Amino acid sequence: MTGMTQDAARRRIQALSARGRSLLGVEHAILGGAMTWVSERSLVAAISNAGGFGVLACGSMTPDLLRAEIRATQARTAKPFGVNLIVMHSALMDLIEVCGEEKVGCVVLAGGIPPRLAMRRVKALDATLIAFAPALGLARKLVRDGVDGLIIEGAEAGGHIGSVSTSVLAQEILPNVPEVPVFVAGGIGRGEAMLAYLEMGASGCQLGTKFVCATESIAHPAFKQAFIRGAARDAMPSVQVDPRFPVIPVRALQNEGQKRFIEAQHAVIARWRAGEVDQKAAQLEIEHFWAGALRRAVIDGDVETGSLMAGQSVGLVDGEQPTAQIIETLLDQAAAALIQRDGASAMDIAGDLGMTGGA
Repeated sequence: MTGMTQDAARRRIQALSARGRSLLGVEHAILGGAMTWVSERSLVAAISNAGGFGVLACGSMTPDLLRAEIRATQARTAKPFGVNLIVMHSALMDLIEVCGEEKVGCVVLAGGIPPRLAMRRVKALDATLIAFAPALGLARKLVRDGVDGLIIEGAEAGGHIGSVSTSVLAQEILPNVPEVPVFVAGGIGRGEAMLAYLEMGASGCQLGTKFVCATESIAHPAFKQAFIRGAARDAMPSVQVDPRFPVIPVRALQNEGQKRFIEAQHAVIARWRAGEVDQKAAQLEIEHFWAGALRRAVIDGDVETGSLMAGQSVGLVDGEQPTAQIIETLLDQAAAALIQRDGASAMDIAGDLGMTGGA
């Protein structure tokens, strides 16, 4: 019996991801996670040029800065890419207008429940609208409100996270939201995992941590080395020491900065208990602890006190590679898994036939 060939395996992967590839207009339904300071013109263009779908991280950019970044990305690639906008940004509507004026084909609304006004404006600009859905109920609401696609991101991801794992979200949402393509994210670092989610019904996958150490990534060498050395268990959520002073969980590699954050919380809360500061001021002081910390780590290389936001798939990052090679390796791993499974099935069938013939 002849087993599945590499070409046949690749065709199977393309078939499984056809809906996602069609929505994004790309060869491979692999999205680059929008990582502030990392997902800029160089990496985004590299992902798109390699057949994936790069996504610019707007973060806290002003409209003028976003316009410049979009144009710089367009100068580096003629392939489709998207822009990730944080819904809490005070200039959200202006940022959407910039995307429309610069002919951005896809807008990803992240960081909260997208306002309907913002969603309607994106659609009016004839751009593809994608939003994040951390729960089935919200996924269904977003579909009713007109999204073209969804991203479901589990707690294994880096940066700001929810409380539900990727595998559980996939089981909850993929079978129950057939109306639009759904992309799975969070903790994905190998092709076998991508294949598993595609076979569960996903239209593609989003990976962030995997691309941090791409050759084209502008992340500081020290930041990249922290990722290469890091293990899955090193990427932990930030610690909240008092529920009266909530901390939005952020997954990052543990370092001196994480320890100082815990100490700072205790110090601020002690001052609040002593009546030296009111609760609102104390909360703001805690929230401002990490101001600028991600830039210090990514751009300046301060890996001791900066923020090393990373997903648990960081343990699967073992070196610096060109973006195209990273994507090819992921696809090769997925194809190899299909080929191996097909070969095992063929052996089982041959064994059964042999047993039958010998009876």
